[in-house]
Amino acid sequence: MASFDQTSTKARRPGGFLRPRNLVPAAFLLLFALAPQTLRDDYYLQVLIMILFSAYMASAWNLVCGYAGQLSLGHAALVGIGGYVSTLIFIDLHLTPWIGMFAGAGVAVVVGVAIGYPCFRLRGPYFALTTIALAEVLRIWVENTDKVFGVEIKAAMGLLIPLRGDAPLLFQFTDKAHYYYVILVMLLIVVYVTHRMQESKVGFYLAAIRSDQDAAEAIGINATKFKLIAIALSAFFTALGGSYYAQLFLYVNPGRILGIDLSVEMALTAIVGGQATVFGPVLGAFLLTPAAEFTRAVFGGRYAGVHLILYGLVLVLAIYYMPKGINGLLGRWYCRFIDRLEERTSASTMESASEVKHGHS
Repeated sequence: MASFDQTSTKARRPGGFLRPRNLVPAAFLLLFALAPQTLRDDYYLQVLIMILFSAYMASAWNLVCGYAGQLSLGHAALVGIGGYVSTLIFIDLHLTPWIGMFAGAGVAVVVGVAIGYPCFRLRGPYFALTTIALAEVLRIWVENTDKVFGVEIKAAMGLLIPLRGDAPLLFQFTDKAHYYYVILVMLLIVVYVTHRMQESKVGFYLAAIRSDQDAAEAIGINATKFKLIAIALSAFFTALGGSYYAQLFLYVNPGRILGIDLSVEMALTAIVGGQATVFGPVLGAFLLTPAAEFTRAVFGGRYAGVHLILYGLVLVLAIYYMPKGINGLLGRWYCRFIDRLEERTSASTMESASEVKHGHS
């Protein structure tokens, strides 16, 4: 089945960079790069930021849960680790969170590998159950802890992050456009890493493990090793997202950043968009995040709970009519569109070349 990640052989024609297959993504990238300059309302810019953030987090979740086939419903634990570690370093050591975020990512990688090592040696839902337990234990511990390493975190009240401006080595931003470009770059990086992993030996081995682990191990693939690579990558990018979230809102609350809701949102976005695909989580975010925002804005204040029902209805319809995700459906249309566009471009080029040749003769 064709998708955004699988192009047809017919469409792979020479022509350099100036081909529709390359120009169409470049046009979308240019459109996103210019968005802050055209959106005058901060509300719409904030919605776009949340779409990109949701796409980023779902892509990070997809690295292990989509490609390795290991369901996680407690990825919020890694988000919280990244958010709290970078924030505590920022408050206590006055180190910019854009450097502290890598310390949080390192801690998250150690935690992710420590969980995955025993769980990946077993069969069944052990990894999913362990991630849920980890997230809940962390949430309860943070909600009942006032200080960590001598720094006050105010437990369940949440921690307000001081805004110290654009001072040297801090680089906090007061303009939403800056945060927009930060998350856009982060999304491009995780999409690129996902693409490279999918096309690499690791991606092929993970596909074999996901399809039939016994058969993969029978031909010499170390399933535990490659699953640990996937969880390490996923934990790293997920924790970076937690640090970004903390700086975007200048507030971290255990109920949100460590809650089950965030874990489920990441999972649903990737599943609806298309698991084990490069652009599936991105497409899922562009459907579900605006749907959630729209139903919340229209029905959230007047009819409490109705927006959740409508949001759930969108999820049910998407999963029922698109079992392989949005990527599977739109990918076919996209490839057909590109094929026809390149055929017309190729035909036009040949006609022009023929006219020039006849003109010279």
